[in-house]
Amino acid sequence: MPELIASNRSSSRPRRGHRVDPVVREQLETLLDDSPLRRDRLLEYLHRIQDQHGHLPLSQLVALADLLQLAPAEVHEVASFYHHFELSEQTPALTLRVCESLSCHMAGADELVDALTAAFGDRLRIQPAPCVGRCAEAPVAVLGRHPVGNADVTAIQRALDANDREANLPEEYEDYLAFRSDNGYKLLSELASGARSADSVIAQLEDSGLRGLGGAGFPVGRKWLLVRQQPGPRLLAVNLDEGEPGTFKDRYYLERHPHRLLEGALIAATVVGCERIYLYLRDEYAGCRMLLEQELAALRASPPADLQLPEIELRRGAGAYICGEESAMLESIEGKRGMPRQRPPFVAEVGLFGRPTLVQNGESLYWVSELLRRGNDFFTREGRRGRHGLRSFSVSGRVRQPGVYLAPAGVSARELIDEYAGGMLPGHELQGYFPGGASGGILPANLADQPLDFDTLQPHGCFIGSAAVIVFSQQDSVRELALSALRFFAHESCGQCTPCRVGCARAVALMEQPAWDLENLQRLSRVMQDASICGLGQAAPNPLLCAMRYFPEAFSTVERTALAALDASEQEGAL
Repeated sequence: MPELIASNRSSSRPRRGHRVDPVVREQLETLLDDSPLRRDRLLEYLHRIQDQHGHLPLSQLVALADLLQLAPAEVHEVASFYHHFELSEQTPALTLRVCESLSCHMAGADELVDALTAAFGDRLRIQPAPCVGRCAEAPVAVLGRHPVGNADVTAIQRALDANDREANLPEEYEDYLAFRSDNGYKLLSELASGARSADSVIAQLEDSGLRGLGGAGFPVGRKWLLVRQQPGPRLLAVNLDEGEPGTFKDRYYLERHPHRLLEGALIAATVVGCERIYLYLRDEYAGCRMLLEQELAALRASPPADLQLPEIELRRGAGAYICGEESAMLESIEGKRGMPRQRPPFVAEVGLFGRPTLVQNGESLYWVSELLRRGNDFFTREGRRGRHGLRSFSVSGRVRQPGVYLAPAGVSARELIDEYAGGMLPGHELQGYFPGGASGGILPANLADQPLDFDTLQPHGCFIGSAAVIVFSQQDSVRELALSALRFFAHESCGQCTPCRVGCARAVALMEQPAWDLENLQRLSRVMQDASICGLGQAAPNPLLCAMRYFPEAFSTVERTALAALDASEQEGAL
């Protein structure tokens, strides 16, 4: 369980070569205002310091280490791991981050960086950034904490003139009173009163076929049962750190129906017997964080039917894609670097603070609430090509109407484009698509009629993952898109294991050459897939392997000859 640290009010003293400034220490105690301090809240304390000062001065880190009874190096290694923490002695200039991931790359992110640098480089710090979760509004820039969709020089100037540097609450959302008036939290009350049993909830979830919607697709009912069978105390961690390029569905539901997700989380905690809930939200979603803080306060102030609610902690990420991996997220919640754990043991057995932990994606909990309210039929009767259920697809790229679309499981990419996203943009013809974000691989237009669901794309070397469909056209270079994906993984690798740390960087270097060394890229990909600790390194080669497999027209005659030789060698090896 969380480690409590008695507030250390002794006089300042040297700690491993760093002297604590007593004035800074006293100011920091006032700022943190936690008694007693907790080691696992290290990231929260770092955020408070940076929010106050605009950066993380060394004197503040040394004082924080002293208060938490840690070596300064322990605090520094955590702060330096996360992209959003500014370790500097001077307050940096106002930062304008420009997303350069796949959808924004196609929308002209590189040219936008150049234009913004020319227009504002003397007063803003302009930085390229990985995906910020707003792919439907590409290209996107973030001024301070304020996201600017469909960004250009005029839009940024307008944001500067209006002093829009902080995030705003979403415009339309179902607040606590509105949700309660629509029988919200009734299911939770029924569970608490015994009118509905925990066993019946698990049975309904298993019958529905609901699977985890963060990417892995593990059956929800079975996961709840497995964790419930572990000895208590048990914990629940809700993964709201959707960082996969092309994915923005969790934000979509959070901004509209936060209490459906919260009720799902409370139902899960009640059924599984979790005594504490942790909501881990990506730092880029500052507006969602404001909304959740507001709605959690309303829920705590007036709990439904005077229920005794478990403690709910909202935790703020700090810009690390790897923390979408469940064990890395747990490490981050514990106030550590977000590095994936070796398994076994699995987090269902030894998870957060060493306790059995149910880890669930945000959208999965949203559907728990909906299924129990409406019954399974509305969900299970949907589906195409023999698949069953509904899926939320984040669709972006070269389509007329990018956005989140609720579609039947088994729908094809072509149907998503034509029936939901308004078709291709004028002048653009479908060349291919990423079915599951940057890590899910790339498929060509002649495979755009394949069913999109769990387990349907593996024969093609791809997977649906978080259902982030990024569409590109004949005007885009598949080699550039694959390189953009590998640059993302190289930037986001946690560095723990050599195959991923060195492999991603080496792949980028090889792909930046005018001609690809295909044999070395293929060999490198196999090592990464076989030896990386977690899914980041294992899936990172997918875009380049798919480019080699499905898009021979993107390669020169010499490269195509090398590809044919590699294919022949693989077939001979298989025989």
